[in-house]
Amino acid sequence: MSETLCAVVLAAGLGSRYRAVAGQHRNKLLAQCLGRDGTERSVLEQVLANVSPVVDKTVLLTRSDYCSVAELGLRQGCEVVVLDSPGMGDSIAAAVSAEPDHRGWLIALGDMPFIDANTLQRVVRSVEDDAISVPVHCGRYGHPVAFGRAFGPALMALVGEKGAKRLFHGARINEIEVDDPGVLWDVDVPAALVYPPR
Repeated sequence: MSETLCAVVLAAGLGSRYRAVAGQHRNKLLAQCLGRDGTERSVLEQVLANVSPVVDKTVLLTRSDYCSVAELGLRQGCEVVVLDSPGMGDSIAAAVSAEPDHRGWLIALGDMPFIDANTLQRVVRSVEDDAISVPVHCGRYGHPVAFGRAFGPALMALVGEKGAKRLFHGARINEIEVDDPGVLWDVDVPAALVYPPR
């Protein structure tokens, strides 16, 4: 059995709210922002730069019409899985099915570039075969969420719009209290590209 940890970065959403403000041709994943390390990169590049050091492998799940997103992932050393569905359940299932032999999967969202490196390390260190690890900020569950090896079959069986939150029911949850608003901060609109808010 493999003792590696795999990150699944979900980058197949339509980004409708962002496009409604920025323009229909704008993909929020490619928008530039200043990361918490002081480096300016695209939103998705920030996510990959944050996640890659704490895992053994990264799978980027994206759409066939997001060529620039796929190319970025390949340049960053990701395995790219293409799926034309914005459904989070479909996306997670496809990505985990592509990489089923790991001790766990860190599910990260491609539009959450401001998660602190220490938070990621703490979530990864807490991974256990039979548990779900989730960062908690101000009483709210955030991202990324790590699923231990025992959850592989259930992750691969997910379908539709809803993500893996349904797997929390009855599961053992490792709640990691963090002082990190980044775990709740997704780039839904252009104004969210600036962190912290002015």
